[in-house]
Amino acid sequence: MNIGILGFGVVGGGAYHVLNKHAEAIAQRVGCRLAVTKVSDIDWQRDRPGLPPAEVRTDNSLAVVRDPEVEIIVECIGGVRPAKEYILEAIGTGKSVVTSNKELMAKHGAEVLDAAKAAQVDVEFEGSAGGVIPIVRALKESLEGNRIEQIVGILNGTTNYILTRMADEGLSFEQALAQAQELGYAEPNPEADINGDDAAYKLAILASIAFGKRIRIEDVYKEGVRGITPADIEYAKGMGYVVKLLAIAKNAREGAEVRVHPALLPQAHPLAAVKYEFNAVLVRGDAAGDVMLYGRGAGALPTGTAVVGDIISVARNIVRNATGRVVCSCQGEATVVPISEVEARRYVRMRVKDRPGVVGKIATIFGEEGVSLNSVIQQESRGASAEIVWVTHKVAERRFARALERIGELDVVEQATHVIRVEE
Repeated sequence: MNIGILGFGVVGGGAYHVLNKHAEAIAQRVGCRLAVTKVSDIDWQRDRPGLPPAEVRTDNSLAVVRDPEVEIIVECIGGVRPAKEYILEAIGTGKSVVTSNKELMAKHGAEVLDAAKAAQVDVEFEGSAGGVIPIVRALKESLEGNRIEQIVGILNGTTNYILTRMADEGLSFEQALAQAQELGYAEPNPEADINGDDAAYKLAILASIAFGKRIRIEDVYKEGVRGITPADIEYAKGMGYVVKLLAIAKNAREGAEVRVHPALLPQAHPLAAVKYEFNAVLVRGDAAGDVMLYGRGAGALPTGTAVVGDIISVARNIVRNATGRVVCSCQGEATVVPISEVEARRYVRMRVKDRPGVVGKIATIFGEEGVSLNSVIQQESRGASAEIVWVTHKVAERRFARALERIGELDVVEQATHVIRVEE
């Protein structure tokens, strides 16, 4: 069975390597040999290990898609264009597709999967959501008999590495980011990771599958980690928490909550122990209870392994004339709860003038806006200023935002911008 790979970067190269390394075992499992006969890339001059033979290489991805001898297209280009056009053309000619493209599936997954359903071919996308973690297949098949109540995950290895180094070694955000880039865990332009875009794409994909309703990427609330400081991490540690960038989807009666943001997580929580470039997803089903999957979230071989798993699944279906067996089950778009109505606890760190009655003034405003306080920590004064950390009980975003706005207007408050949600 002939395979064409579009894009020979980290993921495409990893998939190619895994396919070749385990060719004999894969052939036994599928029932036929899988041969990569075409690989396209826009720059074959770039030095990288394990290049395909010259006769396999091409710079014409469209020619690979249109090759009548290629039965499975593996898209590892990334981005929306031209990847979307290649995938839709492949589907239109009756070819099954494997993709690791999280941005494409988050933004246009409905169109792609509807086309696959109409053509009765497979589109598999495990590598788009959790690196090596088999979370897509778990939601689509293993846990399909459950009503999924919530997903909480660490879905971005770059930010998890940064926060781990900050917590374990006291590094600043900039120092930890530089080390992540030096080791290849962060891109030269890391904005998609540290701003939360990468995790938001993955969460939109997973929540759509889990809840059976399509989640628009525009409806996923996101905050990044650039504002997290060593002081925040130390305060969290002293209160029994760790700081993580969490992707959270909750299937509530009034609609779906879908949000990506830093959060204080209790040290006893299963996700609190997930460190460095590792990812993990905790799924709660009404019958299964809590199920957690853990593994590397990035890298050539981990993500390449997920892609190869999809290739094997697709190839088996072709051999057995069973393509289109597991179709998209989303029924319309989800109602998403606006972030203004989402209730959560808050950690707030502020610097104030060291004067009598300051704590009372701030607490009064919190109370007037319906923000109940759980605890307050006041550090010793440094000159004319003091630092105060508040932790609230659960409160709607709009109430908390109104209280913080009023507090910021007090002449005794110098800074009140360090706010992190608290998850349990």
